[in-house]
Amino acid sequence: MLSTAASHPGATRATSLSPALLLWLLVAFSVVTLESPGDILATIEHLRVRDTDDAMRLVAVRDLVAGQGWFDNTQYRFVPPDGVASHWSRLVDAPMALLVLGLTPFVGKGLALGLTAALWPPLLLLLYALVLYRGVRAAFGAQTAIIAVLVALHTLGLTLQFSPGRVDHHNVQLVAMLGLALCVARGGLRAGLAGGAITALSLAVGLESLPFIGAAALFLIFDWVLRGRLPAFLGFGLGLGLAAPLLFGLQTAPRLWAVSACDALSPPWLWLAVGGGGTALACAGLHRRLATPVWRLTAVAVPGLLLIAGFVSLFPACLDGPFTGMPELVREKWLYTVNEMTSLRGFIVKGRWESFAFYPSLLLACLVATVEALRGAPEHRRLFGVAALLLWPGLILGCVQFRGTYIPMGILPLAAAPVIARAIARVGQLTVPAGQRAGLAALALGLVSSVWTLPLYVAALIRPSPIAAQAENNLRCLTPEAVAPLAQVPSGTMLALIRMGPAILLHTPHAIVAAPYHRATSGLLAGIEGLGGDEGDLWRHVEARGITYVVACPGQPAPDTGPETAFATRLAEGTAAASWLEPVDVPGTFLKVWRVR
Repeated sequence: MLSTAASHPGATRATSLSPALLLWLLVAFSVVTLESPGDILATIEHLRVRDTDDAMRLVAVRDLVAGQGWFDNTQYRFVPPDGVASHWSRLVDAPMALLVLGLTPFVGKGLALGLTAALWPPLLLLLYALVLYRGVRAAFGAQTAIIAVLVALHTLGLTLQFSPGRVDHHNVQLVAMLGLALCVARGGLRAGLAGGAITALSLAVGLESLPFIGAAALFLIFDWVLRGRLPAFLGFGLGLGLAAPLLFGLQTAPRLWAVSACDALSPPWLWLAVGGGGTALACAGLHRRLATPVWRLTAVAVPGLLLIAGFVSLFPACLDGPFTGMPELVREKWLYTVNEMTSLRGFIVKGRWESFAFYPSLLLACLVATVEALRGAPEHRRLFGVAALLLWPGLILGCVQFRGTYIPMGILPLAAAPVIARAIARVGQLTVPAGQRAGLAALALGLVSSVWTLPLYVAALIRPSPIAAQAENNLRCLTPEAVAPLAQVPSGTMLALIRMGPAILLHTPHAIVAAPYHRATSGLLAGIEGLGGDEGDLWRHVEARGITYVVACPGQPAPDTGPETAFATRLAEGTAAASWLEPVDVPGTFLKVWRVR
């Protein structure tokens, strides 16, 4: 006998959920549970941020709002009195500064900065989701596009970059690289122009995306060489060649236009960008005469090789990467200890199993994108080919340096969503063999990075990890609760652990000597040798830098530079003392502070 609801079709239709609506509800639930209200409030009220770079970015934004010049990127409280010139882009500072200025009349300066820190990353996540949704919908339909957004919200390497307080520039680059991937996949002159302009923006913000930009450029070049498709190649070259100099001039002081920098958009990279645009224009002029792939390859290879030769001869220092001239001690005691620089092998050796939230799903995405590019539906092979070409370099680089995984995590949903959508459809078909359905379900789940963290959560509940506890302990000396009370003592220059420097700048009026930035080698040496050496090493740097206070975080010593435990470590443990250091009692903090007599 039929139920009452079943006997009224209208009632059934009114109470049933369409697949699209169900997916949107899952998206809404994922958004609501992405961050805890307590963490958001801590960012707003106390400027609690995740990373040292986030703290330093907020310092730069605050200084810009306070009247520091647009072209003046120097942080004068960092290694005073001259300060340190940052290579970060004002193009990222500007929208946050506008948000602060817009909010200040309503909530005051302090709260305006906190609201900006909390709002800016989610606004960028919304932009990312819109770009992803539109791109996937155009190729695969609305339902797959919703799945792509849902996958993105469960890709931890992606969502971490858009969490409240994450105001560093990586999230901007993620949006830009997704836009570039979609432009290259679409093809055509207009998409090429847009892709070139987006690439220029990414380079102006930071050079971390260079390998992925190179992969996209090679795709367009060989698309022209092998298939004769000129518009996208020409558009990309013109967009990049025109936009890069404009953005460089917009964010760089005229007196620095001729100064080469290997860590920021400057003459070395403009040489390649503008030269690439000229090469694309020349190839377009010869296009009608180049009837075969061999001639087209010759036409693009000759100027390309000249560009590379010119780069090598004019800017040889940049062949060694952005960290030119860094002393080996700084590399060993600081650079190679930073999470961003850690290899996959290093994570495994240290027992840092949280890396499983990144690498397995990224490897699966690389494989499925490659298979679909080679054997998938013809109308979708180009998109999957572009995705594969951007995913593989990220996986390979990420195995050497963890930061290589950042950008491909933003591309992963683009490749994973169509495969997941197809798997969901086939898993529900009883005509498909059970083993095949189980395999498809496993593949779909494996492409979602948050799934890989479930065993870690279960393991942590059963047996808390000492490594995780140590990582949490390492963050406590960077918190506002620990650092802000230092503002009670008269202003001066502080020597503290390298990773504490940005937090001191953000939460106190003090100056600092050491912070985790490669342009401040002298400050890094002071933090490493001064806090990691003997009493003579500490005094030498204190005297040379005019340091007013020495600050220590109990239980977190600096790396020893000699055979004995560092003097600063013994000082913090209470097993050493110095007549030229006077202990200072700072209420409200567990940090230990000494004033230089």
